[in-house]
Amino acid sequence: MDKLIINGGNNLSGEVFVSGSKNAVLPIMTATLIVPGTYKINHVPLLRDTKTMITLLEIIGAKVVYSDNTLQIDTTKCSNPHAPYNLVKTMRASFYVLGPLLARFHHSNVSLPGGCAWGPRPVDFHIKALREMKVNINLSKGDIIADGQPCGAKIGFKKKSVGATGNVLMAASKAKGETIITNASKEPEIVSLGHFLIKLGAKIEGLGTERIVINPIINENNNVEFDIIPDRIEAGTFMIAVAAIGGDINLRDVDPSHLDSVISHLNKLKISIDMGDNNIFISSTGNYKSINLETHEYPGFPTDLQAQWMALMIKAKGSSSIKENIYHDRFTHISELSRMGADVKLNDNIAYVRGVDDLYGAPVMCTDIRASAGLVIAALCAKSQTEISRIYHIDRGYENIENKFSIIGASIKRIRG
Repeated sequence: MDKLIINGGNNLSGEVFVSGSKNAVLPIMTATLIVPGTYKINHVPLLRDTKTMITLLEIIGAKVVYSDNTLQIDTTKCSNPHAPYNLVKTMRASFYVLGPLLARFHHSNVSLPGGCAWGPRPVDFHIKALREMKVNINLSKGDIIADGQPCGAKIGFKKKSVGATGNVLMAASKAKGETIITNASKEPEIVSLGHFLIKLGAKIEGLGTERIVINPIINENNNVEFDIIPDRIEAGTFMIAVAAIGGDINLRDVDPSHLDSVISHLNKLKISIDMGDNNIFISSTGNYKSINLETHEYPGFPTDLQAQWMALMIKAKGSSSIKENIYHDRFTHISELSRMGADVKLNDNIAYVRGVDDLYGAPVMCTDIRASAGLVIAALCAKSQTEISRIYHIDRGYENIENKFSIIGASIKRIRG
């Protein structure tokens, strides 16, 4: 398997072009199944997860061509509403096909999802909401068998769920009657999905709020071009890396409005940040004091940047706490960071971090996408060489991460194996 070799200590300087959002493109790819047609999707990152979703769409019957960060998808001849276990087990986002398949075929057979190695993330909210839309759902041999055309309903989530909000949005786009979602997720990726569905012909109000109203597609648009939003998690990863290591970089092709919470927290560390319409310039000396942090649903601090923030706090002056409010057991990176000299103690869903003067290179392994990015940041800060294995996790969520860091001065290379 491939691994990364990183020699820490180099300041970072230069420009980074942010890729399209993984968490936006995957549900939009599944949404092309709703209306038989041809689609051109731009600014698509070439990731392990993107390739997995392409394979899944092809199994369902789509024709897919990827070239120069653009997807051409033809879903006119799709006829197999089935998402098999061998794909769904590797990527939870495969479960996004459930809503689109019901919208188009009024039937779907989707395996229960897998994905990252940390903790259970049940699909109960998806199933309960679709049952409220009069869909008949049964579990058989690890597969969810769903039948029936979705009907408009009032769906109120007890807890915000990005995945369930997305699946209901897509199912509602071809439902009988109006659907209202309350306590909906407000993430930019959900807003982007809604805009794509509007292009298909749906009428949607309230995107970006907790109350979304969906009226189904009547006049179908079967020839759609769409641009994927920038990846705010990749952008946040590079911002935190520069804050930790020191240097100055200009992030290009980014939407600063999607990063308000990250910018706010970095400002508390006295990190210099200047913003344009689609760029962020960040400068850091690498010297900063600890602050406490809690993850929250958008617009709060994203759980997908918690591991990266921990790498930042490990090098801070003083002690801090990091409270994980979204996925309480998302702390698999602590044991690996400890191998590098980090001082972190875990109590339930709160990590207590005491800053250290130095980190030291060590063999470490990735456990999930974002934990992997935290290890990269720690390695870039460390003295001596770090070897990071199982980097297929990184490749699921970051496009050419070693090239992007190399361009701005990091000593990082991929060893293929």
